[in-house]
Amino acid sequence: MRRLREEKGITQEEIADYAHVSKSLVSQIENAKRTPQWDFAEQVERLLDLKGEPLLRLMPLVVRSGPKWFRQWPKIEATAHSLRTWQPLVVPGLLQTRDYARAILRGQPGTTDERVEELTEARLARQTVFDRPEPPLYAAVIDEGILIRPIGGAQVMREQLDHLLEALAHPCVTVQIVPMDAVPTIGLLGGFVIAQQPQGPDTAYLDTAAGGEVTDREDRVRSVSIKFDAIRSYARPVNETAQVIRTKMEMYSSE
Repeated sequence: MRRLREEKGITQEEIADYAHVSKSLVSQIENAKRTPQWDFAEQVERLLDLKGEPLLRLMPLVVRSGPKWFRQWPKIEATAHSLRTWQPLVVPGLLQTRDYARAILRGQPGTTDERVEELTEARLARQTVFDRPEPPLYAAVIDEGILIRPIGGAQVMREQLDHLLEALAHPCVTVQIVPMDAVPTIGLLGGFVIAQQPQGPDTAYLDTAAGGEVTDREDRVRSVSIKFDAIRSYARPVNETAQVIRTKMEMYSSE
């Protein structure tokens, strides 16, 4: 933030006045002594007129977004040139709406409302990967059951499915749906994401009952890559996705 601010000739005082915070808070954030809030980052982006290097894209790197094993994943995700994911139970995190994400996170036992909001903001911050000048190619394969599982209720699901339709318009995003009657048992044990980096090894994030795992072990990444291709072979063609989603939306429109 300091580098971008100085390039624009903006002072800490000007940021403080614009964002209605103290100059000392701006200084502490620039020196990594305080964690910025989401609305603060948005206001600084507007003031600095940032287009090619948004601060919000970096928020996952500074927000306490989850357990230690997960915290390296947002950085991997933010720099990947392609992401492939299979999700059998819920909409992928990068495609979730705020209320859908909140409903999922609220279901975790012992999670306070404050923690739910913190995790929700962190999840939404990760979605700014699509605002990069060169966003990653994102291929999501999801189970049809996700579209009819009423997480958060009818209104939340209507908004979520509508958001999926909007996501399909992004030139780097594809979504394919595996019909429920296809029964690809190979993918029922958990979801995963495979990230390909411009440099360095491919990395995978694996969902497990215990929480998850991030690994760049070649044998593990190769194994899930093979599973992704196998599951994808059961999926409907990309050009059928929008119609399937619209059909499922009808069941929520009547509620």
